[in-house]
Amino acid sequence: MMKAVVFPGDKKVEIREVPIPSPGGGEVLIKMRASAICRSDMSLYYGSDAVVGGEATKSGCIHPGHEPAGEIVQVGEGVSRFKEGDRVAVYLAVGCGECAHCKSGYRMFCPEWKCIGFDQHGGDADYMVVPAENCMRIPDGMSYLVAAVSTDAVGTLYHAQKRLAIGGRDTLVIFGMGPMGGAGVMVAKGLGATVIAVDMLDERLEVAKELGADYVINGKEDVLARVMEITGGRGADAAIDCSGSPHAENTALNVLRPHGRAAFIGECRELTIHPSNQLIRKQVTVMGSWYFPIFEYDEITRFIMEKSLPVEKLVSHTFRIGEAETAFRMFDERKTEKAVFVWD
Repeated sequence: MMKAVVFPGDKKVEIREVPIPSPGGGEVLIKMRASAICRSDMSLYYGSDAVVGGEATKSGCIHPGHEPAGEIVQVGEGVSRFKEGDRVAVYLAVGCGECAHCKSGYRMFCPEWKCIGFDQHGGDADYMVVPAENCMRIPDGMSYLVAAVSTDAVGTLYHAQKRLAIGGRDTLVIFGMGPMGGAGVMVAKGLGATVIAVDMLDERLEVAKELGADYVINGKEDVLARVMEITGGRGADAAIDCSGSPHAENTALNVLRPHGRAAFIGECRELTIHPSNQLIRKQVTVMGSWYFPIFEYDEITRFIMEKSLPVEKLVSHTFRIGEAETAFRMFDERKTEKAVFVWD
């Protein structure tokens, strides 16, 4: 038997004793070592329909956790690329494997995709079963905790900045200094950019400084004026919004110089913009960015290791799986930043 988290709804958390699953053909059984909590988990915690998966389940029957890492302890029939003892992180999107999106590595675009932790059992349990093709090797010297956080926060921000072509000549403004924004600061500094961090909370801005931000701005200030002051009136080369705030996303467009680039990562249901002034007359490029293609994980972990990114600093709290009720309550009340379940 094993312990597993289940959300009955209405902010309730149960730790259930359930049988340890067995891997089927093409699957592996992973003993969990680290599983990170994400803000998107709150939909199941509250009891509402999840917004991530293709046909996401409701609360009550799925073990959450879409940022897991652990050790393979059993392989199913037909699995040849992995063996018992391999250290792996898990890619959250399970696709059909045959469509163009799956073959391109962007499995979250598969029309039939399922999301680990929403549509099928995730990593907030002692063990989990996943398709072997969703396993990503963890390099020697990288901890399970760093590997878990690297799957979403670091991976998403690395891929976004790769698409934005961030480099040493760029001044990048990042809005929202939660775990995603903090990861963005680390990645941008690793790429050589000058980083301006924006958040409403001074304590988050202090962490941004520790992560390498060159300038910090409290969102209650005139952010546009401060960015123009910092850049000598030129404007920022690029901006990323991790907050999902319509005001922040508008400001991200406003701070850009002509030919600037922006990426929206924070989820926002509705946004009113002014295309003439914010887009057309500055000829800016705006993109949405969501997760990363599975083949890029080796590149992401190599970047973390070679640049010595302090990923551990994104994690404010660790918990045991038996402390799940406390962990999710504190996370919901924003008394933690990145929180991670650990087993070692």
